[in-house]
Amino acid sequence: MSQNLEKEITDLLGKGDQRALNLLYENYSSTLYGVINKITKNEALAQDALQESFIKIWKNAHKYDRKKAKLFTWLYRIARNTAIDKLRSYNNRNGKEVQIEDSNVYKIATAELNQDVMDLKQHVATLDQKYQIVLDALFFEGMTQQEASEELNIPLGTIKSRLKIGLRELKKVYDD
Repeated sequence: MSQNLEKEITDLLGKGDQRALNLLYENYSSTLYGVINKITKNEALAQDALQESFIKIWKNAHKYDRKKAKLFTWLYRIARNTAIDKLRSYNNRNGKEVQIEDSNVYKIATAELNQDVMDLKQHVATLDQKYQIVLDALFFEGMTQQEASEELNIPLGTIKSRLKIGLRELKKVYDD
């Protein structure tokens, strides 16, 4: 998606303009449906979760902050969490044990990643583990620095410095 279109969508979202929802649906519904369907493994449940996701997206549009996360990351998290909630609810109603794979951006999207991203993951894997953990959280799991700090129980300042050093080390790998 072009940056101009993404900016237009986020601007419209900020204004509460209905066109934002239409643009979001046109540009993201099939991708989000794919993510949801991989989690639920049930078409009817996936369709319900997709519809519910867009309702949540619209109701929470005022909470989106483009400084904290890319638009797709924000949409993805809402869709993923909605799908997990739907699956849990469905399984509880049907007396099934909830079995949700450890799904995150990294694992769900692995099969769809292009070669450049696969190469990037391999290069990140060569770094010291403390940098790997931070880069994985920020780039492959789509977390913000604050979310990574909370999730990894590492001070925000440390996250920032490890990101900076990790990127510097990664640049050395690419420069060689």
